[in-house]
Formats: sequence, structure tokens, C-alpha cells
Amino acid sequence: MCGLTGLLSFENPEKIPENLQEMTDCISHRGPDGDGFWVDKENFIGLGHRRLAIIDLSEAGEQPMWSPSKRYVMVYNGEIYNYLDLKTEFENEGHIFKGHSDTEVLLAAFEKYGVKQTLQKLSGMFAVAVFDIREKKLILARDFLGKKPLYYGWAGNDFVFGSELKVLRGHPAFNNRVDQDALALYMRYACVPAPYCIYEKISQLMPGSLIEVSLQELKGHTDISRKAEKFWSATKVVEDGSESRKQSHNEADVIREFSDLLETSVRERLISDVPLGAFLSGGIDSSTIVAFMQKVASSPVKTFSVGFDVEGFNEAEFAKTIAEHLGTDHHEIYLKPKDALDVIPKLPHIYDEPFADISQIPTYLVSRFAREHVTVALSGDGGDELLGGYRRHFMIPPMWSKINMLPEFLQHLGAGMISAIGTGNWSRLGKIGRHKHLGDTMEKLADLMRQDTASDAHDFLLGFWENPYELVSDARPLYLDYKDPANIPEGLSFAEEMMWRDSISYLPNDILTKVDRASMAVSLEARAPLLDRRLYEYVWGLPEHFKVRNSKGKWLLREVLSQHVPTEMFERPKKGFSPPLGPWLTGELKDWAADLLQTQKLEEAGINPKPVKAAWEEHQKGHRNLSVKLWTVLMYQAWRLTAA
Repeated sequence: MCGLTGLLSFENPEKIPENLQEMTDCISHRGPDGDGFWVDKENFIGLGHRRLAIIDLSEAGEQPMWSPSKRYVMVYNGEIYNYLDLKTEFENEGHIFKGHSDTEVLLAAFEKYGVKQTLQKLSGMFAVAVFDIREKKLILARDFLGKKPLYYGWAGNDFVFGSELKVLRGHPAFNNRVDQDALALYMRYACVPAPYCIYEKISQLMPGSLIEVSLQELKGHTDISRKAEKFWSATKVVEDGSESRKQSHNEADVIREFSDLLETSVRERLISDVPLGAFLSGGIDSSTIVAFMQKVASSPVKTFSVGFDVEGFNEAEFAKTIAEHLGTDHHEIYLKPKDALDVIPKLPHIYDEPFADISQIPTYLVSRFAREHVTVALSGDGGDELLGGYRRHFMIPPMWSKINMLPEFLQHLGAGMISAIGTGNWSRLGKIGRHKHLGDTMEKLADLMRQDTASDAHDFLLGFWENPYELVSDARPLYLDYKDPANIPEGLSFAEEMMWRDSISYLPNDILTKVDRASMAVSLEARAPLLDRRLYEYVWGLPEHFKVRNSKGKWLLREVLSQHVPTEMFERPKKGFSPPLGPWLTGELKDWAADLLQTQKLEEAGINPKPVKAAWEEHQKGHRNLSVKLWTVLMYQAWRLTAA
């Protein structure tokens, strides 16, 4: 696990070493164990690398690294989990490796199979930058589901790329303006979805994609984002699984096959030359991962959890119960509100561009805590998207079905009547029945009733500001592939369509961004066994009832976990992993937030203050909990004033 950088400078090749050093220094946190550089002024290119040594701690694992014939030179960030299988294949053919890193195996595979064919053979997480000396081509690639980031674009007349935006901003010519269109997307989703970036002339490489571009094309300032192609497609996996999903599957066989695949995935992610542990929240996903880790480990697995001393926001007690049952070496820390609040000033620097998933705070804190003991931590990320763990997968579908039984005019009439009563009146009524935010719930129901399609419903359920163009008036809508009707796989149920959309949008753009930045900020490698491409391909060949059943999600994972942990230990309502933001914005954070939301500051940021002020007042009065909506604006303002 590391960080990569690179640039091509056709006008000032003599400046490459100096600029590359500055860029690479910006991500020392991703690789505190050393740096490495390769510069070829004749080809106008330089590659930089920061190393977090995980496998093969010797010099033989250092990057940039050459392929055996010296055709390819590469920097890469990530881990290839099936590299030992590939290595055995090469050794059987007589290949002799200098060390035992996955990097060396990957380069040998590039020479034998070519880059694209090799990528299709891998199981792992990675961002790769390869320069083909013979063909004078640069190849950029990003892993299947988007665990590792890769940004690219222009800083002045130099082409730059790297693991984080810090790298690009570290180039002396970087002076790119905020992209107003991308800002509107951010206000909608609380993150900037790939392939876009908060800056003009900068893009993110999409998951499962590669770009191959010649020096000649780069000299001409070609828009290389148009050259991106898929080497693996989550959508194609869903389409290919269509026939299998229609077939009958034996439950016992499915449970056994899924369990075997997951055990293999966990085993592969236990390969490490440094201390290793796991995040344990006490929920189904992380508990299952830890159960398998403990099953195959020869000693107690180190597990980590954080708790909040706030009623309704603490799951550490559940994690402790699971840990005691499995016999792990458990570590827990209870945090005061101040511990979380102290993280907030760091967030713009950690995330580089506006990012407003409030669980970013505990994710960073548990990563920091774990890093005191280990260098690698396994997580349960991916279970919700693969197996229907969100409410929109198991609670909304029956509601949506009932709504759509009504004629359209009655749907809109009902929504109008709910809204006409007013959120304040609903909230006052709710207090009688101890439903503090009934107004918020009823307004969400009204909004859901106004949606016309599953795509609209997902957009609403995933969104924050329903009309971001009211906030960013000079922005234009941008194309998102998962919203294009032509790209929607045929024959999906409402729940399945939600899961598909989440796996190619919410998962890489929010969840995996959150975990990557939070963990790498403290030089911790996070591995997610549930996001193995083989598991993804297997699960999408199963009918829906293996995922959602009896108004609950993750049926298959529950069945597997019940073989290791009593069901009463994990069968409880999902709490999530978020601190009490709503009360904070009316208490400890009120002054800080009010300052950032001043009319003048909003106008200077190009944001219409009117809807923001209205949301602020409604939240302060307690009529609705609009904390996450306000958080998107606050995180943008904090980023703009400190990191932009």
C-alpha cells in the first residue's frame, strides 16, 4: 500500500525532478517507509512513489520497478491478493524473482500477457501507472470496484497524475479553478462522483478502467478521459448473471459456496509481513470478517472499535460481546465529543476535495486507534451494497410498490397534502408520540411519492440537496453513466436496481473514498474481503431472496455468520457509524457553523444563501434534522477556506 505520482513536462523537462519531488512529498502519509523516483527527460516523464512496506520489506520491493526485459517501468498503489498463484505459474516456467513482492509478479505478468489481459486476471485493489518504453505510451489503471483512487489532468501545460489531489496541487503550475458543475454534483451527493473532480481540467479514473495514451497525444493536450476503456465492468457482471438469477439454487449449496469464497478472500488478505488486525463494529459485516479471520488464524486476531459516550450512538458494547465470543485480542476506546470535534479542522486536508459523509470522523478515529497497534486492518465494507443491507434495499421496495399502485395524480396529491400540513406541525404532533423528527420523516415520504422512476427514487434517497442548481446557479448537469436509462441492466427488481446503483456509485464515490483517505492519512492499509471481484460475480448470479428476505437485508451473510456467532448477538437494528451531528449543530458546533454560513461567505463561494439559511433556521428550531444537508455546505466552506 503506497502512493504514486507522475508528470509529463514537454516544455520544461529539466524541472521534472524538482517538481516530482515536491509532488511526491505531499503524500508522505501514504508511504512513510521511503520514496523512489524515475525520470526520463528524453521522454519528458517522471514517476514518483511513496512506500508503505507491507509485503517484502527489503529493497527488492521498492518502486518504481522495472519489468524483466526493461520494457515497462511502474509505480502502483495497492495489493494483488492472488499474486502467489501467478508467481507459482511463472516459477514453474523457470522465472526467477529477485524478491517476493506482488509488484514484481505484476510486472512479469504485464510482459507475458499485456497490461489489459493481466488486469483481468487479478484479484486485488490497485491504482497503476505504467510507462511502456518501447511503445512510448503511458497506461493508467484503477481496480475493479474503485478501492484505490487515481486522479489525472493538467497543471498549466504539464500532465500530472497521482493518488490524491495533494499531488496535483503540489505542482507549482497548479492553479485550477473550482468546477461549478462538479460543485453542484457534490451538493447533491456529498462527494464528487467519478469521473469528475472539484477542479477544472482534472478527472478521476473510473473503477475497472484503464487509459492508454501515447506521448504524441499528450503533447497535443488530447482529452484523454475519452480514451478510457473498461477492462472489467460491474454492470456487465450484473447483466451476465441474469440467467443464473432466474434459476433455482439450493440454499445449503449457496451458503457453503459463498462461505468458501469468503474464507479464501479473507485468507488472501491475511498475507502480510507487518502486524495485522481488523475493525470490529459489532455489525454483521465486520463480525463475519473477524469470525473468518479468527477461524484461520493461529493466534487471537487484534480487533478495534470506538464508542461514543452518547446514548443511541454507541455500538462498542456489541463489538465487545462479539470479540469475547470469538476470542479476539480486542481493543476499544471511548471518545468524548471533543475527540470527534477536534478532527473537524483536519478533514479538508485529509479528503483533499469537499467530502461530507459524517461517518468520516469515526472512520478516521478508529483508523488512528488501530494504527497504534497494526499496519493493516481488514474491514467489512461492501456487505451492504452486495447483499442488500441498506433500508433502500429492503424497506423502501414494498413502500415503493404500494405508492406505484396509486394513479400518478393521487401520488402527487398525497405528497402535496403531507407538505401542506407543514414540517413544524408534523414535528409538534410527533413529540406527542415521542417521534421527535416526525416532520422530517413525513417530508421524506412526500418527496418519495413525487419520484417517477426507480432511478429518481435512488437519486432522492442518496441525495442531500434535491435541487443543487438552486445553490450553484451557474452550474450545468453532468452525465452520470448509472443514471442513463440505456445502461440499466434489464430485468432487475427495485431492490436489485438499488444495489446495482449503489455498487457503481455510492460505494466507490462515498464509502471507499472515506475509508481510503481516513486510513491512509495515518499510514494504515485497509483491506475489504467482501469486495473481492469473485464474490461480486458470484453474488450477482443469485436470486434476490438470497439477499433480501423477510424485510431484512443480507440474508446470506446472516446465515454464514450464524455458523460462528449466536444470532442474538447480531440481530438488532442497524445503527450506522455516525456521531451525533444534529445536536452538535445546535450546540458545540453552532458558532463554527454559523460563521461559515454567513451570507457574505456563501456568496463569495458562489452559493445562493437563501436555501442554506432556510435549512439552518429549520434545523435550529428543531422542526427537522437537516444536519447532513447542512454538513455538505459546511464541508465545502471549510475546504474552500483552508485547502482549496
